[in-house]
Amino acid sequence: MNALVPLPVLLPLCATGLSLAFGTRMARFQRFISVAVLTAVLALSVILMIAADRQGPLSVHLGDFAPPLGITLVADRLSGLMLTVSSAVTLCVLVYSLGQGMTDRDKETPLAVFHPAYLILVAGVSCTFLAGDLVNLYVGFEIMLVASFVLLTLGGTGPRMRAGSTYVIISLFSSMLFLTAIAMTYAAAGTANFGQLAGRLADLPIGVQTLIQALLLTVFAIKAAVFPLAAWLPDSYPTAPAPVTAVFAGLLTKVGVYCMLRTETLLFPGNRLGDLLMAIALASMVIGILGAVAQTDLKRLLSFTLISHIGYMVFGIGLATREAYGGAIVYVAHHITVQTTLFLVTGLVERRGGTTELTRLGGLARAAPMLAALFFVPAMNLAGIPPLSGFIGKLGLMRAGVADGGVWAWLLVAGSAATSLLTLYVVAKVWNLAFWRAAPPGQAAAGTVLESGDDSDDDADAGPDSIPGTGDEGVEPVHRPAGRAVAATLHERAVITTSRLPRPMVAATAATIAIGLAFTVFADPLTAFTDRTATELLQRAPYVQEVLGR
Repeated sequence: MNALVPLPVLLPLCATGLSLAFGTRMARFQRFISVAVLTAVLALSVILMIAADRQGPLSVHLGDFAPPLGITLVADRLSGLMLTVSSAVTLCVLVYSLGQGMTDRDKETPLAVFHPAYLILVAGVSCTFLAGDLVNLYVGFEIMLVASFVLLTLGGTGPRMRAGSTYVIISLFSSMLFLTAIAMTYAAAGTANFGQLAGRLADLPIGVQTLIQALLLTVFAIKAAVFPLAAWLPDSYPTAPAPVTAVFAGLLTKVGVYCMLRTETLLFPGNRLGDLLMAIALASMVIGILGAVAQTDLKRLLSFTLISHIGYMVFGIGLATREAYGGAIVYVAHHITVQTTLFLVTGLVERRGGTTELTRLGGLARAAPMLAALFFVPAMNLAGIPPLSGFIGKLGLMRAGVADGGVWAWLLVAGSAATSLLTLYVVAKVWNLAFWRAAPPGQAAAGTVLESGDDSDDDADAGPDSIPGTGDEGVEPVHRPAGRAVAATLHERAVITTSRLPRPMVAATAATIAIGLAFTVFADPLTAFTDRTATELLQRAPYVQEVLGR
């Protein structure tokens, strides 16, 4: 069973080479490779999660080097759950991207880069979840960074290049901090291996421990978009295509949360910075949701709710009790799926209504009832309406806060309740403006050609037969004065709004909703699993022994 541990990293990397080799010459085979590999990664992740739950942590020491030399990959309950949820989400997003016609337009570029970049991103995420030392954790981050920049700037348009540059500058800054933290850790403890660090850091002077802990938390807080280090996110994500934005918002920020969970429980037990973390959690919740209240663009609105709800996870990490860790893990799994789903729905709204600006949308509940249902379920889940998984995670965290009884804990309980109510207000505003009210004058009708500022007039006047993947080939375009709407497609070329949404896009979105609802249906097994995961995190010994190969 241990031999399966590196496969979630190696399979996507090997498939990347195949994808690059075939490229645009065999586009269908390229798509087949991507779907097949991500399906295999999902199956492997489920197997590893079940095995780690039954047998304890699993590890493999690549190259047969004894720890702490070489590369050690470890799968325990936490990493198994994160791998499973992330693999399911990335597979659904890939299917969605195929329906959007993203890969159909690869022939317009010299190299089909979407599939290779996406597979590398999956490999980087898997490497991060399985890393058994700080160096390989850093390597996983850098793999994700390289792939992320390619995906954010697909098409090479001005807005995407600017947003991608902001993202890369922030990411490179956090990488420099991470390297500094690793160097300081190695200089102080003589190792970067998690198993050895768990024993050696406790022997260091308290000031050195706190400095290393603060540096690592800063790095992971930037990755997770925790306030006040989240200003880059609302400007970086919304310009990308819907599949890219969905996987970034739903998954990549949770990689930072995972790293905070792992290092705080394994390397820095004792909760020395617990009050600071809880203050940051409260600020993230409140300021993030107030930012969402002020938005009229659906993409930016969801970006601010993302910042806000990261605060719930940091709440659990700051409390540092078994109940709090269990609630935080439930909320991480829930939020990966629900945030991804909402951004996928946003892509469908954009394709149907021609824009994500709420003041220019309306009437979608009558015009597209299926789209309304696809939005309503995850929106209520995000708001934490009982008995959905959002409510289960928040209830677990709030119960842990009440049990703690401290001042910060009670403030966070109150802040959690207020944030939930404001989240409900935000999603209700979206529902009223985009779905419930009558369509405003000038809203793009089905068949309207949407122009991007970077396209030529010839592109803008292209007929529907030249635009693959819209689902309305052969429909005569009707030009309406809907403004210079820019749909987030791969190359920012002219696209056509459609009343018949592509089936793969709808099916992939429905699949992510089903995953979120599965957390509700199987709430008892899920919370029991996360309780065992939290207990294992606090015990530390099983993970340490597996990392050290004892």
